[in-house]
Amino acid sequence: MSSDGNKKQFWKRNAAKVPGSIQHVYGAQHPPFDPLLHANLIKAGNKPPPATPGKPKKATTFQEFESITSDAWDVGDDDDELLAMAAQNLNIEVVMETANKVSFELEKEIREEDEEDEEDRVSFASQSSPYTDGRLVKSHSEAPIGSPKAGERAALHRQRSLPHRPPVIPLVARMADQNTSGTPAMTEREASRLDKFKQLLAGPNTDLEELRKLSWSGIPRQVRPITWKLLSGYLPANAERRESVLQRKRQEYFGFIQQYYDSRNDEHHQDTYRQIHIDIPRMSPESLVLQPKVTEIHIDIPRTNPLIPLFQQASVQEIFERILFIWAIRHPASGYVQGINDLVTPFFVVYVFEYIEEEVENFDVSSLQEEALRNIEADSFWCMSKLLDGIQDNYTFAQPGIQRKVKALEELVSRIDESVHRHMQHYEVEYLQFAFRWMNNLLMRELPLRCTIRLWDTYQAEPEGFSHFHLYVCAAFLVRWRKEILEERDFQGLMILLQNLPTMHWGNEEVSVLLAEAYRLKFAFADAPNHYKR
Repeated sequence: MSSDGNKKQFWKRNAAKVPGSIQHVYGAQHPPFDPLLHANLIKAGNKPPPATPGKPKKATTFQEFESITSDAWDVGDDDDELLAMAAQNLNIEVVMETANKVSFELEKEIREEDEEDEEDRVSFASQSSPYTDGRLVKSHSEAPIGSPKAGERAALHRQRSLPHRPPVIPLVARMADQNTSGTPAMTEREASRLDKFKQLLAGPNTDLEELRKLSWSGIPRQVRPITWKLLSGYLPANAERRESVLQRKRQEYFGFIQQYYDSRNDEHHQDTYRQIHIDIPRMSPESLVLQPKVTEIHIDIPRTNPLIPLFQQASVQEIFERILFIWAIRHPASGYVQGINDLVTPFFVVYVFEYIEEEVENFDVSSLQEEALRNIEADSFWCMSKLLDGIQDNYTFAQPGIQRKVKALEELVSRIDESVHRHMQHYEVEYLQFAFRWMNNLLMRELPLRCTIRLWDTYQAEPEGFSHFHLYVCAAFLVRWRKEILEERDFQGLMILLQNLPTMHWGNEEVSVLLAEAYRLKFAFADAPNHYKR
């Protein structure tokens, strides 16, 4: 921490009080720093504890961890110099050649595994056939020596299903039917649920209460776009009015673009647009070369988006920039805050599905008609706005909504799993240091995008899903990792675990279990808040 750190306020109000003024959020990328909690450390000048003879001691508290890695918390010109040096020294041809080589090797490995699996299936089928060499094979033990046995096959399957080597699952494709098995085939039950949705949506006036009940357990991909628009309040329940409402709202959005977007380079909007321009998901090396200097801002790239080529397309990034800029200047109470950029992503992906049948992660949006792209952009803007209307206190000055929810999460966890709560207290892990991001980004950086979309099916169906039910989901999510948490024996290990939870292999099954546990907690505590207050 720099020596003048005590002169700076953590929740710093922007001096320019103009509509759309940016609010920098340290916790959107890193654990928030609490000057009150660490006042003594600042006064002491970040002096490291005296060295003790023998084996170096592990950092077991936040103070020790911070004193050891004090340079990692500095915010200043050093960041600019590092970014500039990285941009200058970056050989784009080498980077792209390496990336293509890695991609090729991965595809080659996947193809070889698929071929081996196919050969094993053919061999296994021939050996387990009732007739082999003109005689009946009563069991696999009578099969020729060297053939794959059921136990070996099961062991191989388990090995390939371990978290450290998850099955290859498209990040966003066919998420309505996607499980960790990676098989998108629709079952009879899923086909029946799809029919129920279609019947409900086909009526002249959709019963929204019935639609919520049906959507709580997940929405089929084919009807997710219109269902989200209805549940968010963007579309009316009356079928005859929907087309006129869509036309009017889409025209209204592009009226905002025409009226306000050119002002993005004005002096009082420069900070907002610049932050948005940085926060939009970018993984192409060219972006580092074009913007080597970034002052007082940490590059904030959503955890899931860089893995999806869809979000590397320039036209998609321009759409996100317009959506976020228009929202920021129309909501001066909060302006643009780091993390809001994440919340556009699920809406955009779901509404792209409205116009395509194939997988979306590698889809080239330039192949869509211009009208379809405009519709996707406008619909994403309005639905994101509806979502943020219910949680805007998360993004106003000092972000009081997030602070209240993090405190409620701490109280709730202390009641439902005292062991986990005391363990984190013992190693001085503050809930704000990891749960801030959970609230600010609605768990989007903790889960794959396919899981976020499934989670939002239930949030859309649940009353106050994004603002109230999310608290219980976070509590269930934290307790889900109790074994791993209790195994960590120092502050550093706990923070690394909590900020990098192994969920990349998750699918519908894991999310459904998480939601069921969250509903149980809500049922037990929502109407009896004193039960989790000390």
